[in-house]
Amino acid sequence: MYFITHVGLIFFMYPTDIIESASRTHWVPIFIGMVFHLVFIWIYMKGLSYFPGKNIIDIYMEKGKGLSLIFLIPIIGYFFLANITTVRAYSEIINIVFLSETPLWATMIPFLFIATYIAAKGLNVIFHTAFIVACVFLPLFLFIFILSFQNVDWRYFFPLFDIDYSFISNRSYYKSFFSFAGVFLFLGFIQPYHTYDRKKVLLSAILLLPFFLFSVYVPILTFGQATSATFQFPFVTALDSVYISWLVFDRITMFFLISLLIFIMIFLSLLLWMVSSILVHFVPIVKHSYVLYFLSILIFIICVMLPDWKVVEKLFWWNTYFRFYVILVIPFSVLIFGVRSKRKVR
Repeated sequence: MYFITHVGLIFFMYPTDIIESASRTHWVPIFIGMVFHLVFIWIYMKGLSYFPGKNIIDIYMEKGKGLSLIFLIPIIGYFFLANITTVRAYSEIINIVFLSETPLWATMIPFLFIATYIAAKGLNVIFHTAFIVACVFLPLFLFIFILSFQNVDWRYFFPLFDIDYSFISNRSYYKSFFSFAGVFLFLGFIQPYHTYDRKKVLLSAILLLPFFLFSVYVPILTFGQATSATFQFPFVTALDSVYISWLVFDRITMFFLISLLIFIMIFLSLLLWMVSSILVHFVPIVKHSYVLYFLSILIFIICVMLPDWKVVEKLFWWNTYFRFYVILVIPFSVLIFGVRSKRKVR
């Protein structure tokens, strides 16, 4: 689950943000982001380990309803904006690559409907669906990912140590953290339904490093930095240039994108399930499924009302504030509460 949902987020907007934020030695911002990723996951899981059998909602509710609202409302805001930007952005990608003549709303309806249906069936169904999807589409995804290196020129990898830290002041770099922060919170929602091994989660996070790295470097090694910076989706464009004579199908991009979009549906269903779980906890008289349907309709209406891609990018940037709240405040607060609860027991 952790691996495939992250993979779905990496290959579209992440390369664009990194290439826009850095003009050379792109491995530096990627590596820094990855270190942050590993650190805040470890802190988060360490904090959760002090509360066996409890989810993040229960942990905050123990501290009082007022304090729980302070911590959980920004999470609701983050999940809600993430749903809007993800549905709209990936629907546009579907239209650009597959359905150029189809209205955007017609693409969003099945995309959102499938994610909502999976979420309404509950966490077990989300996990079982993720397992089936991984078995079917992950080998195809890995095969096409390897083929993407066909046209690379490794000389574009250099200079390797001419480091420029100007990316730190570029807001595109902070937008790229969506690929790191988009998923990890679910680890705090699945208890007591499911347990996980912290070492395996960290291993999954480490295994993502080559995909973060080469989602950026494949277009750079294929076209160069200057040309890659002009593309809306650099990795997809680089993949579109691949030609394999022994394959029956001309465009391997289609199969790659189908795999990623199915991973994204799992991600969306997980987001919807988490935000509805928080809302149902505060309004227990409303059924979980009704909250999901209401959220989906509201997300669809807002997505349709967004006039163009520039507005989507603005929403993406506004969600950066919630994103760093999720990255920094939530893991540290859970850890602090966990340490304090352990001291009280002693």
